[in-house]
Amino acid sequence: MGTTTRNRSVRGAGIALTAAFTLAMGSVLAGCAGDGTAAGDGSAASSGGSTAATRSPAGTATATETGGGKGGDDAGDDAGDGAGAGTYAVPEPGPFRPPLLKPDVLIRDAETLPRAVVRRIRAVSGVRAAVPMSMAAASVDGRTLTVAAVDPAEFRRFTPAASARAQYVWKRLAGGEVTVDPTVDDKLVDRHGVLRLGSGDEAPKVHVGAYAPLINQPDAGGGSRPVVQAVLNERRGEQLGMPSGNALLVDTGEFTPSELTKRFKAILAAAAPEATLQVVALEFANAAQTAVLTGGSVSDAVGHFSYTNGPDGTIVPDSRWVRDFIRTEDVPILGSVTCNKAMLPQLRGALTDVQRLGLAGAIHADEYAGCYYPRYIGRDPSNGLSLHSWGIAVDLNVPGNQRGTVGEMDRRVVAVFKRWGFAWGGDWNYTDPMHFEMSAVVRSGG
Repeated sequence: MGTTTRNRSVRGAGIALTAAFTLAMGSVLAGCAGDGTAAGDGSAASSGGSTAATRSPAGTATATETGGGKGGDDAGDDAGDGAGAGTYAVPEPGPFRPPLLKPDVLIRDAETLPRAVVRRIRAVSGVRAAVPMSMAAASVDGRTLTVAAVDPAEFRRFTPAASARAQYVWKRLAGGEVTVDPTVDDKLVDRHGVLRLGSGDEAPKVHVGAYAPLINQPDAGGGSRPVVQAVLNERRGEQLGMPSGNALLVDTGEFTPSELTKRFKAILAAAAPEATLQVVALEFANAAQTAVLTGGSVSDAVGHFSYTNGPDGTIVPDSRWVRDFIRTEDVPILGSVTCNKAMLPQLRGALTDVQRLGLAGAIHADEYAGCYYPRYIGRDPSNGLSLHSWGIAVDLNVPGNQRGTVGEMDRRVVAVFKRWGFAWGGDWNYTDPMHFEMSAVVRSGG
């Protein structure tokens, strides 16, 4: 295909993306039909305590360390009562050692990639480096963040120079804190500088140790979007229930990534047929990606699917998953709904209890905005997939319960839904009171 070398200043962008989405159910991340506003501009977070984070504006190439504080799950009364960051510490990496590496190809699967696959990818002529890591998606206050659990010493070499050389970024990461890309919305980090990785009551709360550019995918318009929005160390990944080593970051050396993808795909076809490729290069328009909810009984129940991008911020899940998991059934109050078969018993149970308690009038069937609606949050790929893509979220009484408001949802209805394993968007920092999402598996009599 012509030359097999490339200008080293060109950093790629995108073919087959693999979106390994984690619903570590205590770590469930979501998105609703209202889907909120677009991601924030990355301006400095407002201060509210000694641990509050500050950062450079989005799009800058600098890394910034946050303020002091405990740095763990116990950073302030509002930050959670779990074990501190020290519980999840790993050995601190030494000083950065060149060279920098290029994040040319990202391979992802729902499960751990076989060691034979990693070994064979590394052995492909032209591959400069291939580093395993864990990837998943966490739902945070209506946004889906792509999270990676990494070996700090290995992963830093794939980040921009300013991030790779900032020792404090990797020291804080090794200490159990989270490093966040500056493009992440300020609203997702609380006044203590804590990021809650999930929507369930038991979702881990992790202090932000630094803001730093991580891995971004350029687009044809000259912009970029983050491929990884938050990074944790591997012990934190275990806490979140992320699949260990389900992703592989590859530097294809002097070769254009597309020159090697045929060989990569042949390796995957033989030993990891469900895995997908994301080429970080402006070479391809649209290819299959993988959406996985991992980390607990919910992810097991709702399944995972590959998908391609559709028009206007929608996605097209593979027909086999839709056939196996999406159902249209009648439920009390709302009538006919189309949802994931794993959620339907809980939705039916919650609505039956609402009806039994004489609260049916508090849910307006004509203001129901749907359940299964495969798309990105806000129809913007940079926001991640909406949980409506899995058919495990519903939006109720939409007109009176817009994002950023207290809303008019009857709190007795909210209590019923919570008993049936739903998280409520009204509890988020940036509220979405119309939104209820499955955060635990609950069965009648269980």
